[in-house]
Amino acid sequence: MNVRSQIKDYIAAQPEAKQKDLQELHGLILGIMPDCKLWFLDGKDESGRVVSNPNIGYGVQAIKYADGKNKDFYQIGMSANTTGISVYIMGIKDKKYLAEKFGKKIGQASVTGYCIKFRALKNIDVDVLEDAIRYGIEQTRA
Repeated sequence: MNVRSQIKDYIAAQPEAKQKDLQELHGLILGIMPDCKLWFLDGKDESGRVVSNPNIGYGVQAIKYADGKNKDFYQIGMSANTTGISVYIMGIKDKKYLAEKFGKKIGQASVTGYCIKFRALKNIDVDVLEDAIRYGIEQTRA
């Protein structure tokens, strides 16, 4: 199954309200990054054990590990979780930046070093989320 089909099936499998929000976010991110690489991670490790929620990724960046090895990974990600939706903004060096810059303006969301988690889109300022996504993309642009 190709990545676009996996993403479509994943979104379709969510409860209706979350499905609508995920579809809107998917469209928003694709509007910002129309030609980006798409990822779908099913949340399982090599042995098939579930280690995280499945997630959708957008774009590509090279992550450099302490041992000098590089790995490609997505720039922006999103995932349904038990209480709502998480948007991952990967590759930001300053782990306080997202919370300091966007945390007070975004609405009802928890903002950490790379994750913005909220119950529903109606609870947040989507323009602020879009600004955070754009910032993350700029930070990881090759």
